[in-house]
Amino acid sequence: MSVTCTQAIRGSFFDITAVVDMPTQLPEQARYIEDGLLLLNGGEIVSLQPWEEGRLQLADDVPVLDYRGKLIVPGFVDTHIHYPQTEMIGAYGEQLLEWLQQYTFPVESQYHCPQHAAKMSAFFLHQLLSNGTTTALVFGTVHPESVDALFTAADGLGMRLIAGKVMMDRNAPDYLTETPEQSYQQTRALIERWHNKGRLSYALTPRFAPTSSPELLSKVSQLKAEFPDTWMHTHLSENPQEIEWVKSLFPAHKNYLDVYDAYQLTGRRSVFAHCLHLEEEEWDCLHKTDSAVAFCPTSNLFLGSGLFDLNTCWQKGVKMGMGTDVGAGTTFSMLQTLGEAYKVGQLQRYKLAACEAFYHATLGGAHALDLDSRIGNFSPGKEADFVVLDPAVSALQQMRHANSKDIWEKLFVLMTLGDDRNIAATWVNGQCVWQTHSEVKAA
Repeated sequence: MSVTCTQAIRGSFFDITAVVDMPTQLPEQARYIEDGLLLLNGGEIVSLQPWEEGRLQLADDVPVLDYRGKLIVPGFVDTHIHYPQTEMIGAYGEQLLEWLQQYTFPVESQYHCPQHAAKMSAFFLHQLLSNGTTTALVFGTVHPESVDALFTAADGLGMRLIAGKVMMDRNAPDYLTETPEQSYQQTRALIERWHNKGRLSYALTPRFAPTSSPELLSKVSQLKAEFPDTWMHTHLSENPQEIEWVKSLFPAHKNYLDVYDAYQLTGRRSVFAHCLHLEEEEWDCLHKTDSAVAFCPTSNLFLGSGLFDLNTCWQKGVKMGMGTDVGAGTTFSMLQTLGEAYKVGQLQRYKLAACEAFYHATLGGAHALDLDSRIGNFSPGKEADFVVLDPAVSALQQMRHANSKDIWEKLFVLMTLGDDRNIAATWVNGQCVWQTHSEVKAA
């Protein structure tokens, strides 16, 4: 008996079928179908089955795209990235606070211009899609124009995107600061214009505690109370110098995270980037409030900030996703980001297996963003965001792919040798929005 579907995709598939509490549970939730058939109805997944079973449900008029020889995985989820910093990626020589002053703030000053913001939004989204990222949590700048441009471009592509304008009223150049009331009014207008429009969502985005006065944090808290289904996105405990600065600015608070928690900015849709130097009490607060963290290995290494503690994150039961953190991060590629995450683990005697790595980049990231009911794997009813990977695009990759003994080794080789060249196609909401020039065959 045929089922209602508008198109079908044939190829090899890998996903994680359920959220887990510990990495030891991941292998039993992993699904690999060497010759599978993914049925779609518009932008929704109908089913994923082995080819011999799935083809029996196909009506004669449903087209089948043949990606045999490729590996299809859920679209990558980037839980922390700055789109305006795209044009200053790879800026030399500084750690966090100096890097912000020397490179970041001058670049962000341009985004008051709608034309510049539109140009960079298009470039940024192309970089995401050409690297297989289909969902991202994104920083704009302090300018509302930066967010309008990004949401307009993402809406045109049908992408699931969460973003917000930076809220910042002190310890930054005058050309990037605002009053708490200005920040409130501009953010409120953006929420009313964009939040829950199509696949777009809004994130309240105070840059970090040092650039936020108590008055500004009160306004963020007010907005969170008025719009409780929005996200909250900021930085936490990235750099030792930053932490000492926070302690001097907020001496009445127990620790860095307590600044946010005191203003009711922790919670199920609150995402804190970095979290490298947390006290045990901060880990416990993240767990208790159901907050999430973004692990940004290339950024943490590039700025010399520190090493994220994956083992403690699991042990404390804190949700975590991967972030590229462009432009301190040095790549849009989630494959390269996972490779660097493995090295961070190795330096702490933590073995990041490929199964766990791909979980963090897909369903785990979706769970961190409170989107796991909508994206992250190939379960029926979920949104049809996925990436088609060519596992062997160079002579070296061809050799290693050929001598890899199982799917785990193939995935590990992809995340250690892979990059944007391995992205054959990216699908968003049931539509192919990016692909290489190689032709796709009809099955």
